Amino acid sequence: MKLPIKKLVVFFTSLIVGCLQAHADFVFQQNRNLSVSLDKQEATVVHTALGILKKDYTKVFGGKIVEVASPPIFIGTLGRNSVAEKHVSAKLLSDLRLHNEGFIIEVKNDRLYIVGSDKRGTAYGILELSRIIGVSPWEWWADSPVAQKNILSLKNGYNRLEYPSVKYRGIFFNDEDWGLLPWSSTNFEPGLPRVGKTKGAIGPKTYAKVFELLLRLRANTIWPAMHEVTVPFYFIKGNKEVADQYGIIIGTSHCEPLMRNSVNEWDIAGKGDYNYVTNKDAMLAYWTERLKELKGADNIYTIGLRGKHDGMMQGVKTLIEHKRVLSQVIKDERDLLKTYVNPDLKKVPQVFIPYKEVLDVYNDGMEVPEDVTLIWCDDNYGYLKHFPTEKERARKGGNGVYYHISYWGRPHDYLWLATNHPAQLYTQMQQAYDKGAKDIWILNVGDLKPGEYLTELFLDMAWNINAIKNDINGLDQHLKNWLSREFGSVHAKALLDVMNEYYRLAYIRKPEFVGGTRTEEKDPKYKIVADLPWSETEILERLNAYKALSAKVVALSGKISITQKDAWFQLVEYPVLAVAEMNKKILYGQLARHGKLDWTESDKAYARIEQLTQQYNAVSNGKWKGMMDFKPRNLAVFERLPHTKAEAGLASHNPPKFLWNGIAYTSYSGNKPVAHGLGYQRGAVTVPVGTTLSYGFDAGDTDSLSIQMALAPNHPVEGKAIRYAIRVNDGPEQIVNYATEGRSEEWKENVLRNQAIRNTSHLLNKKGKQTIYIRALDEGVIVDQVKVW
Repeated sequence: MKLPIKKLVVFFTSLIVGCLQAHADFVFQQNRNLSVSLDKQEATVVHTALGILKKDYTKVFGGKIVEVASPPIFIGTLGRNSVAEKHVSAKLLSDLRLHNEGFIIEVKNDRLYIVGSDKRGTAYGILELSRIIGVSPWEWWADSPVAQKNILSLKNGYNRLEYPSVKYRGIFFNDEDWGLLPWSSTNFEPGLPRVGKTKGAIGPKTYAKVFELLLRLRANTIWPAMHEVTVPFYFIKGNKEVADQYGIIIGTSHCEPLMRNSVNEWDIAGKGDYNYVTNKDAMLAYWTERLKELKGADNIYTIGLRGKHDGMMQGVKTLIEHKRVLSQVIKDERDLLKTYVNPDLKKVPQVFIPYKEVLDVYNDGMEVPEDVTLIWCDDNYGYLKHFPTEKERARKGGNGVYYHISYWGRPHDYLWLATNHPAQLYTQMQQAYDKGAKDIWILNVGDLKPGEYLTELFLDMAWNINAIKNDINGLDQHLKNWLSREFGSVHAKALLDVMNEYYRLAYIRKPEFVGGTRTEEKDPKYKIVADLPWSETEILERLNAYKALSAKVVALSGKISITQKDAWFQLVEYPVLAVAEMNKKILYGQLARHGKLDWTESDKAYARIEQLTQQYNAVSNGKWKGMMDFKPRNLAVFERLPHTKAEAGLASHNPPKFLWNGIAYTSYSGNKPVAHGLGYQRGAVTVPVGTTLSYGFDAGDTDSLSIQMALAPNHPVEGKAIRYAIRVNDGPEQIVNYATEGRSEEWKENVLRNQAIRNTSHLLNKKGKQTIYIRALDEGVIVDQVKVW
């Protein structure tokens, strides 16, 4: 007699389960309910996390998680006398007590135990089960499908202890005007009240989804959206409460002291000028009001003072005045914290952010209290401007980093697509951690979408700085694992090649930078799309690279399952195809201006970007309507190009006689250089101090060389210089410093092309075979390309 296929599946599944249970494994099984023991007195965030796991378990296995007294899963937090704490191994428990926000997962005798060192640790441990059963943290935010499973087991003896490398880990919503805000206020959560000049609000329904994502990513902190178009976070009823529900700590950016979003709030709740010199009492009263409101809440308090929005404070004119007033402001703010938060300031999380002009004041010798955390910033383009010194590393308050993958400002915005190179983010943050920035990491994510992968990379590093091997293989493996989780292991290798090429081409020039325009410049020429200094050959090479990349994505699109299509479009298809079309629009336009072809291809590319963006806003049955805008600001680079004629000729093609990627060295002395996949050809190498690279070649009969070094435009790690030494054969060594100052023209060029360029000339003392020697004199030297003419 033949049994129906469905009954056979049930029979064999039951047989497998029986065998697994006989070996004392913990088994998750399709259509099986799971029982959990959790004290009702546990913190709210723990119950929130269990609620998320319940939803995930039902999606994966079809059953339910129910709470009972004697289940196979026991969950508890240290110090609460839970069954879980009593049964996990003593060694693991002893190690867990050393770490905040850590967790243990252990399987013993067909039971699973989760113990957290505190409320967030327990929540992260619970949600680790979601990861184990295959649920992506982006299941809602990128519509990542949840695959059903028949069975999954954790072997008896399975155990893990995890805890964060960085104390406070989170994101900052910024420049939310054209994505997050319009999507939330008109589509996902319409109807919230508006105040002042605002155009909409981001409320508790949206923030609940954000905070769930942060819990899934093992983050604990947010700086909420704060532009003047957005109703301030604390003005919306329910926002604070939902943060408490998810255990999220609220902080604020560099220009929002004591939890006040003054770009909006001062005009509504303040009195007089936002000027501490002339209106001190009113400002103190304004801050006091907010501190009283937040009594008992989880907050990180920014201290100091800037202007109402990303500008210099009012009332001071000289550096001496600025330092004096700022020092008094900090003293007065801390007195308020003592009065309204905690008399013991060591128990009040505080940050001081030396950003822009405030860095000048700090560098002039302004003292910051020892218990305050210093947050160091990148230059807005992903290159950290300061690493903690030995003295700063010794501070009780510690150090942190505020880092950008989205930015509005000069020399040009990049608000549309998240194209920062993963290896740039990795090398900068790894070095920051190694230099002692371990207390708070905040990532400026703009609108969050489409920065999904970079956000997870950043937060994964913050959770476990050693989880990613410190080389190109480690980074490739992290990206491959991410792609495999989202789209399956079958496609992961091909997708890895696609995304590495996507990041490589954008590293050479971000899509927003291809038009040669700039923002916030006085010269009107920067408001008009202009030629890049590329020859026809270079333009065609780049266009062909994007054609090949697009073709790979189109081919892969046909292989992606129906259930993955929405996530695929958001995470791969839109960013890759849209950036390709942007390059086509601009570069075909450059050729058309010079009469090399007509304007058809440029115009078609513009139309294609429009069509792709409409498709993005219609994906998932309109769930993301309003989230994507290919014109985040009304700038010429985003428009259809005017059909004009060029007044000057195209740049001539003058390739070097010899070109090496950094990694193509002939030999090295000292510590081995490390490649991370950075650079114009993914061949840049980080050169340890004192290490010398050599590049050998035959120069023929020439008696001199011109050598161009192209380096990652890092800032000095220690001191004010970042230098290398260069010589040819046994000729004289030339010392080259490529540090830049402020927002100089050189710095602008550097960040737009992601290369610092230095040229040296060398007389040869022999014909034929030559050797170039390059020695790193300071930390942070990354050699991308070496060119010889």
